[in-house]
Amino acid sequence: MKSLAGLLAAGLTLAAPALAQDLRTAVEAHVDGAQRALVSELVEAVSIPSVAADAANIRRKAEFLRASLERRGFAAELLETDGNPLVFGERPAAGADRTLLIYFHYDGQPVDPSRWQQEDPFEPVLREGSLADGAGLLDLHASEVFRPDDRIYARSVADDTAPIIALLGALDALDAAGVTVTSNLKVILDGEEEAGSPNLVPAIARYGSRFAADAMLILDGPLHQSGRPTVSFGARGILTLELVVYGPRVPLHSGHYGNWAPNPAVRLAQLIASMKDEGGRVVIPGFYDGIDFTAEERRALAAVPDDLPAMMDALGFAEADRVGGSLQEAIQFPSLNVRGLSSAWVGGDARTIVPATATAAIDVRLVAETPADAMFAKVRDFIASEGWFLLDRDPTDAERREHPRLLRLTRSAGTNAFRTPLDHPVAARLIGSLTEIWGEEPVRKRTSGGTVPIAPFVEALGVPALMVPTVNHDNNQHSPNENLRLGHFFRSIVSFAAILTM
Repeated sequence: MKSLAGLLAAGLTLAAPALAQDLRTAVEAHVDGAQRALVSELVEAVSIPSVAADAANIRRKAEFLRASLERRGFAAELLETDGNPLVFGERPAAGADRTLLIYFHYDGQPVDPSRWQQEDPFEPVLREGSLADGAGLLDLHASEVFRPDDRIYARSVADDTAPIIALLGALDALDAAGVTVTSNLKVILDGEEEAGSPNLVPAIARYGSRFAADAMLILDGPLHQSGRPTVSFGARGILTLELVVYGPRVPLHSGHYGNWAPNPAVRLAQLIASMKDEGGRVVIPGFYDGIDFTAEERRALAAVPDDLPAMMDALGFAEADRVGGSLQEAIQFPSLNVRGLSSAWVGGDARTIVPATATAAIDVRLVAETPADAMFAKVRDFIASEGWFLLDRDPTDAERREHPRLLRLTRSAGTNAFRTPLDHPVAARLIGSLTEIWGEEPVRKRTSGGTVPIAPFVEALGVPALMVPTVNHDNNQHSPNENLRLGHFFRSIVSFAAILTM
């Protein structure tokens, strides 16, 4: 039997699917024999505490990953910023006419150890399945072979360390099989993604020429719930707002002053209610302006295999908002979400008072057609049209006397959305490679629901960007007991091998 390298050298006489299956066979065989080594490298990486604010340990992890890149033939270095360093590596490919810039982040979310079902979130443990199903512990360090349903529990294991190690594993598998990578590779590892990546865009001014590429791949996030390979063509942006409505200067006894002193909690609730209709659609003028879908985009949205009744049953609600005809269509529109409300006290601390203030925390998820500044202006103008006097600070005594409806409105800078056209040539090649190696077309998501701080970086570089998520959808991302299903980890190595040889 010819070697895979020999078969690829004779590629003009072979059908692409046959080549892809030979590649898959070779990579899976390598992964089967290297499971212990792959898991050990992953465990070593996530054992280094990775919260962005922990500068010393973040630098330790950066150095570990720089060395890991160098072992795979990258010219790797730490690019210093005003915060945590970026890890950057380059690996040219002979004869390649395309350069891919691959983005990961190596920091993780902060932890509350008291809410984890293990002593230390940075000391990985192995379970024989999901903790939600009562899976018991296994000996992580004694195991040589792992089952697909085995899971590693540790902070940053799924978000986003596993994809880094999986890409390195794919390079190991290709090198072992004598298969040439078809793209020049550049990788950038961000140490502040979970803190908003404040130093990523400024790094372009300092290191911009190093990031030049034909396309960017963002290897972060969970697969579609079906488990099929998934490609997202964009991500929503986000704008956060805080609304504080003022009533009396201090809380007042409701028996003495109720029905007379204005209640800020009621007024804030009325204002929020005025922003949406009964179907959940935002009624702020112009909120959905500019959003339309081509016939191909509508087909792509309809092709995503969401089981909406099952999802609603699992999530525990009976009726969905009527923004778009499906979940996938709904997330193509901007949203206005009340993410928190606060006024006075509740529960055992409740007291009979008219509150002094009421606060709403709101996030506005953005799409490519709705930049942050424009959306802020629409929300601000709507609130003003409802008779509110707007402030960016607490009111003065004179303002309290003059204006019956006082509201402090503050905002974040906002992160705009990005989206690559579904018919972009790089996307077509990537989709084709994944389809050939797995025998089924990936789930194509026009826009993913979440926001990634990389969006301004994509915008600044001006390159097409695609997201290739790989980890299990129930990985408890950003929550206690973050986990990685090892079957997803090992399969992602095959997917990355397909991308590296597309």
